[in-house]
Amino acid sequence: MSTVNLTTDSFEQTVTGNDIVLVDWWAAWCGPCKMFAPVYDKAAGTHPDVVFGKVDTEDQQALAAGAGITSIPTIMAFKEGVLVFRQSGALPARDLDSVISQVKALDMDEVRAKMAETQDEAPSRA
Repeated sequence: MSTVNLTTDSFEQTVTGNDIVLVDWWAAWCGPCKMFAPVYDKAAGTHPDVVFGKVDTEDQQALAAGAGITSIPTIMAFKEGVLVFRQSGALPARDLDSVISQVKALDMDEVRAKMAETQDEAPSRA
């Protein structure tokens, strides 16, 4: 599968409408982004069960700001609409494959239970 360009209009639907979505936040002027692009594209071809999205932070500034992107490249992984991984900096191919394998193996019932526990433990702001 090839990569999909994501915009403000398509981001939410893509993330929530697919089981696993990786997102590469990048810009044309970014050297590390250019070096990471072939690694990301190759992984997209190797994992047809994963949606590989790309967000051009120059073209989609509001989306990047809303996601809190302060350095690029930034990689995010979503599973069942939940952000489960976020890291700034280009990843070597083996590390990207490792992230993908770990995301695939996640038990989302367990993740949601831990998220609920964390919310229950958060101090109230009365």
